Amino acid sequence: MQPLILEPTSQSQWQALVQEAQASCDHRLDETLESYLVFLLMRFCKQPDCTSRIIAEDYFNSQTCTGELRIERLRDVGDHCLLFSGMFPQLAERRLVRVSYFVNLGRSSYQQLSDMLDHSWSAVYEHLSHAFVVLMDILHAMRELGGDSILTPLQAMDLWQDTGSRRCYQQMAASSTIPLAGTSEKH
Repeated sequence: MQPLILEPTSQSQWQALVQEAQASCDHRLDETLESYLVFLLMRFCKQPDCTSRIIAEDYFNSQTCTGELRIERLRDVGDHCLLFSGMFPQLAERRLVRVSYFVNLGRSSYQQLSDMLDHSWSAVYEHLSHAFVVLMDILHAMRELGGDSILTPLQAMDLWQDTGSRRCYQQMAASSTIPLAGTSEKH
C-alpha cells in the first residue's frame, strides 16, 4: 500500500490524485482537460447525492430549455455521465444499462454544448466530448489506486467493445479475458 500524501488544499489534493491516475493508466491530459476534471471532482465531492439523479430525465429536460438554463443542464448531464461512467460504473448495472449508455449520453451533451457556445467554450466542450473515454479511464484508474478493479472482466470487455477504452482492454489482457473473434468492433 502506498503512503498517504496530503496536499495543502483540496484543489492540489485532487490534482495530485488525477496526476497519479494519469501515470497509472499511461495517459497524459492537457492542461484544459486536467483542470476541468479537477474542478469537476471538487464540485461534486460537495454533492454526495449526485448518484441518485436520473440522467435520462435530466437530459430530456435540458432539451426543453433555452439559453443559459439549457447550457447549465447540458453541462450537468455531461459531468454526471462522466462521473457515473468513471467513478461509479456499478450504478449502470444497478440501473440495468451498460456503462456505455452514460458515455454516449455524456459525449452527446458535451457535443451539443460545443455546437451552442462561442469559440473558446465550444472548443473546451468539443475536447471533452472527444476525450470522454480517456477521462473515464483516468477516473477508473483513480478508483483503482487502492488495488482493486472496479469492473469485472466481463464489464471491462463490454466497455472496451462499446467505447474502445484502452484501460478496459488492458484490464482484459491482465485477467486473461480473451474476446471472441468478430467482437472487437464498437457498437
